[in-house]
Amino acid sequence: MGINYRLLKILFVQTIFFVYWPSNTLGHRHKHVHGDGVQPLSQINILDTKFEVRDKAFVHVSTIRLPTKDDDNVRPVTVTLMSDNPSSDDWVGVFSPAKFNKSTDCKEVGNDKVEDPTICTAPIKYKYANYSNTNYLKSGKAELKFELINQRADFSFALFSGGLSNPKLVAVSDPISVFPNPKAPLYPRIAMGETWDVMTVTWTSGYNIGEAVPFVEWGALDGATTQSPAGTFTYTRNQMCAPPARTVGWRDPGFIHTSYLKDLWPNTLYSYRLGHKLPDGSYVWSKKYKFKSPPVPGESSLQRVVIFGDMGKEPIASVKPFMVASGNHERDAPDAGSFYIYNDSGGECGVPAETTFYVPAKNRAKFWYSADYGMFHFCIADTEHDWRAGSEQYKFLEECLASANRHKQPWLIFAGHRPLSYSSNKWFGMEGSFDEPMGRDDLQNCGKSTKLILHFGAMSIIMRGLALFTRYLNQCVKEGSSHFSGVVNGTIHVVAGGGGSHLNEFSPIKTTWSIYRDQDFGFVKLTAYNYSSLKFEYVKSSDGKIYDSFTISRDYKDVLACVHDSCEPYTLAG
Repeated sequence: MGINYRLLKILFVQTIFFVYWPSNTLGHRHKHVHGDGVQPLSQINILDTKFEVRDKAFVHVSTIRLPTKDDDNVRPVTVTLMSDNPSSDDWVGVFSPAKFNKSTDCKEVGNDKVEDPTICTAPIKYKYANYSNTNYLKSGKAELKFELINQRADFSFALFSGGLSNPKLVAVSDPISVFPNPKAPLYPRIAMGETWDVMTVTWTSGYNIGEAVPFVEWGALDGATTQSPAGTFTYTRNQMCAPPARTVGWRDPGFIHTSYLKDLWPNTLYSYRLGHKLPDGSYVWSKKYKFKSPPVPGESSLQRVVIFGDMGKEPIASVKPFMVASGNHERDAPDAGSFYIYNDSGGECGVPAETTFYVPAKNRAKFWYSADYGMFHFCIADTEHDWRAGSEQYKFLEECLASANRHKQPWLIFAGHRPLSYSSNKWFGMEGSFDEPMGRDDLQNCGKSTKLILHFGAMSIIMRGLALFTRYLNQCVKEGSSHFSGVVNGTIHVVAGGGGSHLNEFSPIKTTWSIYRDQDFGFVKLTAYNYSSLKFEYVKSSDGKIYDSFTISRDYKDVLACVHDSCEPYTLAG
């Protein structure tokens, strides 16, 4: 399956990155603007393709350029084509592997009514033939440029007429191989382990465990190196839960390896590279990467966290701890154990996400976990599983929120893909709910009892609710919008969904608790200066400028103070 991850992501920048994926609710489908949220390849009706190969039509690769210094795994290529009957809806698809017509692999498992299609594999990208070729309809000739990334296989190009809805195969190029070693280790992503002194490194290669031994060579910068072994994992078509992941959307993922770099010193620069030892004793190496180890939990130093949602893979994941939270486009599938009923994952039902990304969860099929980063304590929810009171996940979240030592970790953060409260998303507003209803009140009560300070969700928009608005009192309990000091009487709710996937519309209803909202791409940065001072900033991707910010200043006694009905019942204050 061609994976387009849109998770909640948290990046530890000395720093951490936390990331979210997009969401739907029971009985709802997301409506999007700015690209509509629809994956362009999903519009190709590839299963109904017909053969109309023409002798006078052709497509072939005319130029393969050398890679740039920055990325050896990208190859720019130029494709030349000719059609004897050009049309404005002709298009060229890129396929990998090059032989894409193994139709018997594409029949839906268990459905005898589905006939074997002519083509069973969707292209990995496409362009219309007249793209940048204004004379195509007159001459029938065109030249198209593509960038290919290493897919661990060869490539071919196919010319189609009939548009995306009624494709007809007109011509196919010869197969080409553009990478010296398609099996080479690629795309490292690092993540914090179950304890602060462990960093995990996960990557993808074409080597199964019987072909090469995977490992990571690493050490303190300019110091001695050591080698840590890695496990090898993959998944198969039959482990997908529904089409298109089981059918036209399937693509072999290669092999995913994870290694654990242990006993790290805090705040220390390390370098690492990925390795595979071949049976003949030779080695295949990646380039070198660097990362800085986390601070000890509770340590007071300048610490930053970047949070963004609804975004795909990022090169920065190779150098900054990249922590993800699951969403509907990774997990939801009918009759597959998710709380919601729609096939928003395209049949993936969480399998690619659980395999491709490491998170320090006890069971990665249940994508909830905690993470410590200096003065921050994070409780990450899996919003696609039940989180209502009495559920397994609710018990975890209750314990996670209560376990933070607020003397040393005053900055308690709860994050999950679906907004727990106060989203100005258009279809939420039309219902009058402004949030996901499932478990809302239960988690609000859990948050108030543990004095939760910040909650993040992702909804393909940027929005900050009125700080310290508490649903259990149904009122704003703290005035102000740019600076909060002393006793914090509620939770600040932030929707950080402008990571890059698409943008939703806001509700036309003007709410009193919505302080700031923006329909643009960007990210959130949290800076903890010490135990008493925290800064929030919303930064636009287009210009890097700050468009919303606030600060929190408070002492430990303010954390301990009773707020409304959150006092312990056995105290005199209660």
